[in-house]
Amino acid sequence: MIITIGLYGVLTLLAIIHIILYGSRPTKSLSWLLIVLIFPFVGIFLYVVFGINRRRFKFFKLKQTVRRRLYEENFQDRLVKERQVDFENKKSKKLSKLLRNSSKFAAQPNNKVSVLQNGTKTFDIIFEELQKAEKFIHLQYYIFEEGELLDKLYTLLKEKLENNVEVRILYDAIGSYSLRKKAIKKFKDIGAKVYPIMPLHYGSFLFTLNYRNHRKIIIIDGKVGFTGGVNISDKYIKSNSELGIWDDTHLYLKGPAVDNLHRVFIKDYYFASDQELLLRDEYLPEIEEQGNVAVQIIAGGPDSDHPSIMQQYISMINLAEEYIYISNPYFIPNSAMLEALRIAALSDVNIKLLVPKKSDSWLAKHSMLSFFEELLFLGIEIYQQKDDFLHSKVIVMDGEIASVGSGNFDHRSFEHNFETNALIYDKTVTESICKDFIADCEESLLLEYDTYKKRSLKRKLSEGVARFFSPLL
Repeated sequence: MIITIGLYGVLTLLAIIHIILYGSRPTKSLSWLLIVLIFPFVGIFLYVVFGINRRRFKFFKLKQTVRRRLYEENFQDRLVKERQVDFENKKSKKLSKLLRNSSKFAAQPNNKVSVLQNGTKTFDIIFEELQKAEKFIHLQYYIFEEGELLDKLYTLLKEKLENNVEVRILYDAIGSYSLRKKAIKKFKDIGAKVYPIMPLHYGSFLFTLNYRNHRKIIIIDGKVGFTGGVNISDKYIKSNSELGIWDDTHLYLKGPAVDNLHRVFIKDYYFASDQELLLRDEYLPEIEEQGNVAVQIIAGGPDSDHPSIMQQYISMINLAEEYIYISNPYFIPNSAMLEALRIAALSDVNIKLLVPKKSDSWLAKHSMLSFFEELLFLGIEIYQQKDDFLHSKVIVMDGEIASVGSGNFDHRSFEHNFETNALIYDKTVTESICKDFIADCEESLLLEYDTYKKRSLKRKLSEGVARFFSPLL
């Protein structure tokens, strides 16, 4: 008993010292201090797994960060030639420069962009384009889930492989946890090259568990690309639970931006396979101009020098003059994001927030709800989608710029996950996304400040507890 108490005391003291020395933000550090003190041993375990910023430590850098950064240095000569975009307004120019410096990719002109809103229609177009592949198909998803869509994908890829089309697949080891080894073997047996991203192995568990690859990317022959929020799961085409059908937004891209998106896949594939570098002409062909839309790919992750996804969101909020519309399933803003929203709201920028009424996570849902009273008090309009589960990650600003991608408004997407967004600098596309957003709001529940602040004490306590644990999200 005395030994156990002594061990607990030593471990707790070490954890507290570590939090004080290396905590990234005071509010987050305080949450971790309380978690460590209130939950004996469990709190320490949670901090070691989820709280430590491993980017600051040698073993992390040796295994991942330095290797990924050396990759950038060694292959600068194969970076895409940047095409000049002549932006008409200062907002687009400023935002594109920021993201060029923080996320490496410049805005690319002359793209064709189609916005895909309905799950069934999205996959109809995806499979139609996959069927046209002549050289290679590259797929990367956070979730590959067994079901009707995966079976259809298997049949299509089997046919393409028989016709000498190369197939490479990346999946996240945690996101695709339900994918059985038998299903993976099926794809490998037909000739597809399949790799998990950061699998959970003995010796690397603490490093890999908290850093997930949340990207959704398809590249076909280096000329056609898809990205956004949709995973390979039947959740998007039929209702399998009380959440209903997952409602998401995806992009179909043609043009120079596809090259940038492909390079995100190529880098991840190199580290997942640990053997194959695809920076070659046959995989990076010259891409012809396809339209008149400027698109910028934003890739962020724990190996990045800057939190690109968070910087993108904060910058869009700060630059908004008329309105900022946000659709996101996990709206758990950090202090910097919350302050940006306060400033925008107090500057009479019209802010609308669309979130799901239902959620696949009790903790995430109630943590999100804990922010609503303050946001409503500021005059921010909050809509809850009632029927299906809203999973879109969309931002629309002033009818000029729109973002669609995989990045959520939470600590995980800002600090721990590998994410990809596509930023669209085009009034026509932006207004189309805005129109869909408003239509969704009209069919959703608008929260009222006077009613919301009268919610029960039990509800407020639940929200407070969930918010307390938000550093784990």
